[in-house]
Order: sequence, then structure tokens, then C-alpha cells
Amino acid sequence: MITSKIFKAYDIRAIYPEPLNEDCAWRIGYGTAQFLQAQIKSNQEPQTTKPNTIVVSQDMRPHSPQLAAQLIQGLRSAGADVIDLGMCDTSIIYFAVNHFGAAGGIQVTASHNPINYNGFKISGQLAKPIGQDTGLTEIQKLAGDVDPSQFKPTGNLEEIDTWDEYRKHIHQFYTPTKRKIKIAIDASNGMAGKLIPKVFEGMDNIEIVPINFEITGSFVHEPNPLVPENMIPTENAVKAHGCDLGACFDGDADRCMITDENGQTIGCDHLTGLLTKHFVDQEPGSPVVFDLRSSKVVEQAIIKAGSKPIMGKVGHVNMKKALRDCQGIFGGELSGHFYFKHNHYADSGAIALMAVFSIIGQTDTPLSELVKPFRQFPQSGELNYICETKEETMKATAEKFPQGKIMHLDGVSVDCWDTDGWWINLRASNTEPLLRLNAEAKNQKTLDKLLAQITPSLGTPDLGH
Repeated sequence: MITSKIFKAYDIRAIYPEPLNEDCAWRIGYGTAQFLQAQIKSNQEPQTTKPNTIVVSQDMRPHSPQLAAQLIQGLRSAGADVIDLGMCDTSIIYFAVNHFGAAGGIQVTASHNPINYNGFKISGQLAKPIGQDTGLTEIQKLAGDVDPSQFKPTGNLEEIDTWDEYRKHIHQFYTPTKRKIKIAIDASNGMAGKLIPKVFEGMDNIEIVPINFEITGSFVHEPNPLVPENMIPTENAVKAHGCDLGACFDGDADRCMITDENGQTIGCDHLTGLLTKHFVDQEPGSPVVFDLRSSKVVEQAIIKAGSKPIMGKVGHVNMKKALRDCQGIFGGELSGHFYFKHNHYADSGAIALMAVFSIIGQTDTPLSELVKPFRQFPQSGELNYICETKEETMKATAEKFPQGKIMHLDGVSVDCWDTDGWWINLRASNTEPLLRLNAEAKNQKTLDKLLAQITPSLGTPDLGH
């Protein structure tokens, strides 16, 4: 049977084989097909050419093939036709759903989690994300209300290789460089080990120093570039090989962290600031969406580029919706997800890297100098606190600062930038008794004073997150 514990806010994810296993995969396939088919029928103007087709792909985890096989059986048992792309990065699903005009797509992956995890990222038509509030709750119910033994597959199954078309799509975001660029790329023993050779090999003036490209069914390090120690191989390789920059991808290769030529990791909000002008220049005036935890310099950079800044809630489901709703050109999230209008409003680590190549390839200025204007203000990073009274604590913290601008877009934000030179955001974890704090100030002294003032009342520091 299926358990609600595997259903998260934005996807389905858990340890394999308990509580997530082949039986769950079949049920999720069946439930997803039922949900997506109902969505198509209720849409008065269907935006698909293959409304009965669902695209499936899988990552490199040892248990992904059998989970994908049962997922496909469940989809076909609900009458859906399936296009199986094989082993690919997550972002290819967003491309393929639109390329084939499908009703939706599913990637079998646990992203950056340890190797004993697995899961499913589900998209609807036009690659719109399916999260807890946009369909996962219904899929969970449909998956639990079915007996697999009563069904046999009736939908068709095709295996199609789309790498050539996908490469062409990614290369549309590339402006050929005027100089040679050398980059160290850590694939984290994940899907970038397949993505990078398929999409980036053979490019003029691009030299790649590969790290952990081997797909072995295990990880040399956790495939999560947000954790500083996981960036060490990239940082070391950049310095050892005299590279212009470095990149470290997560397990399913839909996001990457960038380092400059000194091996220093660039904050994803600072990278959003750097990329903003590049994209706004292509469509002047188009809005840019930014994660509400981002540095103040991001909003300033968007305005300076002649664009409208749109603050977005944390999470890919929220960021994609915000970008689509405002018809924005580009969006950046602190987690390393970057979103693009001409990528069907979806995220792509490969496109983000292409954009960085396009910018630095037009100048001899080192990347560290290009990003220096965005490294203005000291930040706390995301700090986690164990707290059983999350809502009460957030409210009490905000009430301490009546001079501040209060916003409840995602948790509570207090902006005292104009009066005291700082801002904070407090968000409650969806699944744990945790409060997450992000803060920034105009100088380190102000930030230290602010943290000393507010953190004692937030709970016990959780150093495990």
C-alpha cells in the first residue's frame, strides 16, 4: 500500500524500498494518468497535440529502472500512452512534454538526496509543475484507491531518444564566445555525467575538465552543491587547472553552482543579478522573478536593467508559476534553480551554464570581477532552528520591529533596509518543527547585532540542516 509520507510539497520522495517501492510506482503511475487525463478533459482549450501521452525519464540510481518500469505499467494500465526517454536529466522532461505536445511528464529521481532515496517529479501539460496544491493530493488519493491486480496495460509504449533535439534547444541560449573558456565541471556521479557530453561536447572554444563523470550507482560525495564541502572538488580543480570558472551539478542535473576563476562559489542570488541584464536585453522590459531570500542587490540589478522585479515564493512550483503568470523572461532561486521563459518557464542547469558562457565569452574580464558588484552586503545564509511554535514565533519576531515593512508572501519578512539597514525572512518547514531564517544587512556589524537580537528567541540551532 501507499503511504502519505512519500508525498512532499513539490514532489514524491522517500527511501527505497521502504516506504517507496515498485508497488508505489505502479500506483503513482495509475493515479497520475487518471489525474492528467481529467485535467485535459476539463480544459476547454487543450494545449496538447497528444493529450493521451505521458513522457517518462529516469535518473542513474540503481533502483530507478525498476521503479520506472512499474510507473510505466501503471500509466499504461490507466490507458495512457507512454514515451520512454530512458536515462536523462530532469530538465529534459520539461522540453519533451512540450516537444511532443504531451499531457505531462514524470522524472524518476530523488535529485540531490543520498543514493538510497528515490522519487517522482511530475509535470502537467506545457510542463506546468504538479505540487501538493496543484494535483499531488489528488494523485495520492487516486493512487491509494486502486487494486493493481485488476488491471492490464492498454496504452502504447514508445522508446524515443531526444538528445539531438534537446541539444539544439539548449544551444539556442548560447552566444558563441570570442575567446577560449576553460571550465571544471563536477557531475557528482549524477546525470550531468550524461548531460554534459551530450549537450556541451564539441563546442568551439569550450574546454571541459571533467570531475566525477562516472555513473557508478554511488556518489563520491553527496550530489548537493548547496553544501560547501561538496564544492571542494570543483574549487580545487579550478585552481589546479587554471580554469576560468567551475560548475557543480546536483544528482538530476537540473541545477548547478558556479565558482569564479579563484574557486570561490558564487551565491545563486548574485548569479541571478549577473544574468539579469543578459536576459532583459533580449526582451527589454520583461519582468524578472527572484527568490524572496535574495540579496537586495538582485532587486536593484533588475530595476537597473530596466525590468520589473517580481518577488517569488521559495520552491520550483511557486517560482515557475510566478514567472509564467507575469510572462517574465528569467527567474533565479537561491537553491540554484534558474528559470527561463523560452524553456517553457521551467528550470535548467544546462541553460544557466550556457548563459554564463555567453556572458564571460564576450569579455576578458574575470568572472570574479563581473560578479563583484553583486557581492556587496553580508548575509547570514539559511539558518535553521528547532521550534515547536513556528507561527507564534514568526508573529512575535515581526512584532518586535514596528518600523519595518511586513510581508507574508512566504512565512514572514521584515524589511528595515531604509531605516536600520537590514531585512529578514522567517519561513516554517512544511514537514519538520523548524524555522528557517535568512537575513542581510548593509554591513557586518549591523548583521551581527541583528542576529544576536533575534536568534535566541527562535529556538535551538539545528546544525544538521
